[in-house]
Amino acid sequence: MLDKSPRPATVSVPNDLAAHWMPFTANRAFKKAPRLLAGAKDMHYFTVDGRKIIDAAAGMWCCNAGHGRTQISEAIGKQAAALDYAPPFQFGIPQAFELASRIADLAPAGLDHVFFCNSGSEAADTALKIALAYHQLNGQGTRTRLIGRERGYHGVGFGGTSVGGIVNNRKMFGTLLAGVDHLPHTYDREKQAFSKGEPEYGAHFADELERLVNLHGASTIAAVIVEPMAGSTGVLPAPKGYLKRLREITQKHGILLIFDEVITGYGRLGFAFAAERYGVLPDMLTFAKGITNGAAPMGGVLVRDTIHDAFMSGPEHVVELTHGYTYSAHPIACAAALATLDIYRDEKLFERAKMLEPKFADAVMSLKGEPNVVDIRTVGLTAGIDLASRPDLPGKRGFDGLNSAFHDNDIMLRVAGDTLALTPPLIVTEDQIGEIVDKVAKVIRAVA
Repeated sequence: MLDKSPRPATVSVPNDLAAHWMPFTANRAFKKAPRLLAGAKDMHYFTVDGRKIIDAAAGMWCCNAGHGRTQISEAIGKQAAALDYAPPFQFGIPQAFELASRIADLAPAGLDHVFFCNSGSEAADTALKIALAYHQLNGQGTRTRLIGRERGYHGVGFGGTSVGGIVNNRKMFGTLLAGVDHLPHTYDREKQAFSKGEPEYGAHFADELERLVNLHGASTIAAVIVEPMAGSTGVLPAPKGYLKRLREITQKHGILLIFDEVITGYGRLGFAFAAERYGVLPDMLTFAKGITNGAAPMGGVLVRDTIHDAFMSGPEHVVELTHGYTYSAHPIACAAALATLDIYRDEKLFERAKMLEPKFADAVMSLKGEPNVVDIRTVGLTAGIDLASRPDLPGKRGFDGLNSAFHDNDIMLRVAGDTLALTPPLIVTEDQIGEIVDKVAKVIRAVA
């Protein structure tokens, strides 16, 4: 259907881009050909020169309900006018308690307590600190070792970077935290290529945890942290049975299991949380991104009763957990989150994502014959498309694809090296899925 919506007016651009040191960005290349955004509505961004860009990335895995949701912006404005800030240490606001209850109601039974922070990075570090403190309280202070996974991403704090396993995110920062080890990643292209949903092959990768237990001793290991779907590394869904096997091994050895659901939470895989999709109850679960639809910074950790209750001892006037942030459960973020959860519920967006999953997978798999496509993986409303690397220039084809998408094909996508990642808002229509795939095909051909 011909889009007859008015083109937005152009926006003035600063004539000097030098002062802003951008995160996770090739700054020199960006400033030669900036990708500048001025507005957003529903499934689209608008550039500063008035072009309409279809969002195939949900911003950055955040905007699950699409952009410009007035219900959220009005809630933010109303809250800012009524109460702009309240200290979260020793004081509280009603919205924080309401929000925690609603999040706990969405989560699997047993994950009944929420500790708020401001990002996925803070959520990961918070969960790791809770794990260490929990074992101290239980008289098992030797449990200080943390286990992550190769190709995992758990934010950019010292804890999250240490347990993370993306090489380029680690190598500039020295040894980071001591006493950290890593499970192998779960990807084997030879046996898993072009998988829809969870690969049949790979549950046995979880058994490597037994090797690490034998190497270090169970009494030294505090927690294992994994993403149910490794997103930032290029979309690696957990193989069938893998997460259940990890749960069995961690329980056997008294090790806490943490699911990092910063990306997979709030509908990305067709459920409120991936833990529900896979029928596995972790000890803690981190979230961020989709909780406010990207409209305000917020993150948090869902914690099992047994862990929370272990802290609730000693004199009642003493702080149980000496951890938190100035902006934990910020009033504006709480307002945004409550409005976002209303939209997810009223529009049944989690169920919508589950319904669209097979259609999305079929559409993306149609790219299999395009030039240099060596693998495609899909799960939920997420896909990773691996392109063959250029000789001696790994990541350059993906970088060129990012530029071609934005400047020449009016689409926003994400890249991880030479992988193109598609993660559209959950409001995407079947026609828009077709449009996204058509545009991605043009991008792949442009960088062939």
